[in-house]
Amino acid sequence: MNKQLQLLFLLLCFQAIWSQQSITLYNQFNGRYDFTFVGNTLNEEENSFQFSPTILTSSSANLNLGPTDTIEAAYLYWAGCGTGDFNIQLNSTPINATRTFSNVLAQGTDYNFFSAFADVTALVQSQGNGTYTVSDLDVSSFINYHFENRTNFAGWAMVIIYKNNTLPLNQLNVYDGLQVVSIAQNFLDVSLNALNVIDNADAKIGFVAWEGDSGLALNETLRINGNIISNPPLNPETNAFNSTNSITNSNQLYNMDLDVYNIQNNINIGDTSALIQLTSGLDYVMINAIVTKLNSQLPDATIEIQEIVPVACNSREITINYEAFNVNATANLNPNTPITFYANGIAVGSTFTQNTIPIGGSETGSITLTIPATIPFQFTLTVVIDDTGNGTGVVTEIVENNNNFSLEVSLLTAPAYNQPEDQTSCNLGFTSGIFDFSSYENEIKTNPLHIVTFHETQQEAQNNTNSIINTNHYEATTTPKTIWVRIENENGCYSITSFLLLTKNCPPIVYNAVSPNNDGLNDIFFIKGLRNIFLNFHLEVYNRWGRLLWTGNNNTPDWNGKAENSIDGERVPSGTYYYILHLNDPDYPDALTGYLQVKWE
Repeated sequence: MNKQLQLLFLLLCFQAIWSQQSITLYNQFNGRYDFTFVGNTLNEEENSFQFSPTILTSSSANLNLGPTDTIEAAYLYWAGCGTGDFNIQLNSTPINATRTFSNVLAQGTDYNFFSAFADVTALVQSQGNGTYTVSDLDVSSFINYHFENRTNFAGWAMVIIYKNNTLPLNQLNVYDGLQVVSIAQNFLDVSLNALNVIDNADAKIGFVAWEGDSGLALNETLRINGNIISNPPLNPETNAFNSTNSITNSNQLYNMDLDVYNIQNNINIGDTSALIQLTSGLDYVMINAIVTKLNSQLPDATIEIQEIVPVACNSREITINYEAFNVNATANLNPNTPITFYANGIAVGSTFTQNTIPIGGSETGSITLTIPATIPFQFTLTVVIDDTGNGTGVVTEIVENNNNFSLEVSLLTAPAYNQPEDQTSCNLGFTSGIFDFSSYENEIKTNPLHIVTFHETQQEAQNNTNSIINTNHYEATTTPKTIWVRIENENGCYSITSFLLLTKNCPPIVYNAVSPNNDGLNDIFFIKGLRNIFLNFHLEVYNRWGRLLWTGNNNTPDWNGKAENSIDGERVPSGTYYYILHLNDPDYPDALTGYLQVKWE
């Protein structure tokens, strides 16, 4: 029974179920790149026409790049029937699979298939053009079982990405996975994303596919965006996967396909995706890798903020140093590409690139912005290149969603502080006083990292010069005295405040013992805290019978025990006397009175 009749029989008798891995983007190349395929089957003939199962364990194929072509990447895929052989050799070099794929066709009895992947770029770059042989790929233990279903096969393929400076600027996308179009569900849809069609000239697509049969052409079509594609006579539109190799123009790549199609009439400028659709009436086809090449001469504008320099403390002006890039690009970025700056999502300024930025190049710039008062001192600053300020761009790019750069910004502000209270001390004379404000340092600052210094003038506080050292015993020669305080934070910003040193007339202390014998001890009637403080005081001394003996004030010496207006300065006798002290101060309206003791010996 040939394969067509056997598969038709299985379709009528069983329901086919399979597992698969979706084909997705594996890698992208932007620049002067193109691709080719190298590979070979291990089947000695197409399995549909075999009378007995046979399979090889090695096969060879030639790589023939031009003399100025440079290999950028080489990806090796191998596949076969069965559960898998993931350790093979390429030109006698052991290769281990780094990724694997599989599917199972269940038709009453399971039929397993596998494919494997390895990045062999370094090996192919070192060996270059020539013959490549895959060996030790052994699926022989599975072919008898798969021969019953005519699905016994094995093969290998390399996807080669190469660079040549004479090529146009292209975008190459390599997609892989393992998806199936089968006799049970006779269609397969594969969506290719991450495309960027700027020019569809010479656009092409390549397929690495397994298990296709030239003899099974019932309703087998390949469509791109709904349009049937073909490459006759090698790949007619009714038999897309038919054991062919477009690179070598061979139709003897048994049960595998390395096919390349021109699709410039099947894809449109502006497309970002493409829909691949396969149909098959009988053939069981597995798509392993798809490569697209599109002429994509586009810039790719990105931007970064390199530095933010606040103009001054407590200022809402900032200077932003930025750098615009055109790195992952295939075309120059033209001047006058708009750049917009946002603070918490609100546009606060804009500028433009100044020069043509070449592929792989960049341009630095600077702008000074004023942040509105409605924006808090801490905010998110976002810069967007190719942005006109209303969310729209003017440049078509390779990647349209990488134009933003954000970071958190804190404007430099003067530190907060606790306002110190005025301090009052006793008047030591002519409004002088001694003060201790050493505790104010910790009381004033709101952050232990802040630095607090005290100064006698506002200018010294602003300049941070001549700070007061003896804050625990500071003598003010006159009061009120303003002490200026500088509070500085870790950013060098500072606040200035002040407090007053005040004096008050404290109650005087009367020393009421007088021994005017010139021995240096209590020779006069001394009242501490009186002279030069209560400037208008009046002091009277009386004897026990009420006779006024002496009067004094701030302009007279202290009493030395002698009666006024007496002959020859008559000394008063030792004994007890009475004083009346009129301070003549609003805080002390009543006179102070008391006794004092005079003793001459």
